[in-house]
Amino acid sequence: MQHDDEAVSPVIATVLLLAITVMLSGMVFVLMQGALSTAEKAPPQMTVSVRALDNGYHVVRITTLDQTLDPARVSFQLNEQGSDLNSSLSGFVNDAEVYSVIGSNISFHDRDASYSISAGDYFVIHSEEIGADEGVWTFVLLDETVQSVLVRVDLPPMTS
Repeated sequence: MQHDDEAVSPVIATVLLLAITVMLSGMVFVLMQGALSTAEKAPPQMTVSVRALDNGYHVVRITTLDQTLDPARVSFQLNEQGSDLNSSLSGFVNDAEVYSVIGSNISFHDRDASYSISAGDYFVIHSEEIGADEGVWTFVLLDETVQSVLVRVDLPPMTS
């Protein structure tokens, strides 16, 4: 009498191995599908509040921002409406004379000191010094990597 000690026949073992391989391949594909898609991220969405102070300054505070931004990729422009380009200021948020500089004509203050732009951060504009206390001035933030306007806001008139 002869006993067959094989638990599974070679055909069933091969079918099981193929099924496991196909199942694992499918799981890896599903996990990697998000990384394989070429859809671009949506541009950042930002809202700000603007306040004119009695001492000749404007404060532009970022109230909402759906993603943090690199200061090196965000530029600002301050333009007088209806005037030539000589009455405008522009630069990048990470410029040495802008980023966390007190007393500069335009300065950016990173509230959480994370070297990123996020909600709660703010710009201080010395409007009286640069002449933005008279006329209608517009402050614009641009995301230079995707060439989109993050926010465009008119500065309110200065109170006397």
